[in-house]
Amino acid sequence: MSASPRWALFLDRDGVLIQNRPDYVRTLEQVVFIPGAPEAIAVFNQNFPGVPVIVASNQAGVGRGLIAPETVAAINTAIQARVQAAGGWIDAFYICPHRVDEDCPCRKPKPGLLRQAAVEHFLQLSASVMIGDSATDVLAAQAAGAQPLFVQTGLAERLIAEQTYAEQLGAGIYADLPAAIQFLLTQRALA
Repeated sequence: MSASPRWALFLDRDGVLIQNRPDYVRTLEQVVFIPGAPEAIAVFNQNFPGVPVIVASNQAGVGRGLIAPETVAAINTAIQARVQAAGGWIDAFYICPHRVDEDCPCRKPKPGLLRQAAVEHFLQLSASVMIGDSATDVLAAQAAGAQPLFVQTGLAERLIAEQTYAEQLGAGIYADLPAAIQFLLTQRALA
């Protein structure tokens, strides 16, 4: 008898876990955690054991030659270490290193990263959730059939436009990752 697909929590990285920068997070020294984000993942892990937490992030700085793939990997390792220090874990990191003009299927708003993770982790996307700080995250979630949640911790200069578009797309709006996780605790406990 084969196991049934399970749901997952997908997270954007920059603007959800760590502060986003207009010129990309390019070094470990530029990694600044959004308050409460690592702890929120730990709360999620404790309340939903066995539900994978997967980061799905556009990293066009790689394709533009501004960031080495090894630096992105080192930043992801540092994020994982901080989340583990808070008592949680991230199951996988998926990144799209391509520029916007390359039109690749893994660059959000396309759902390629989520679909790849679904195949590799045996996930049911229609039961999964994507938390992001931009309309591209909301659109990727919708294209994959996942539930989109929008957090207001992205770049300040884009926040109002992104939030307005996310609302028009029907995404739930939350102050930050801890607030979105608290919503999931209530919503999924009632399901």
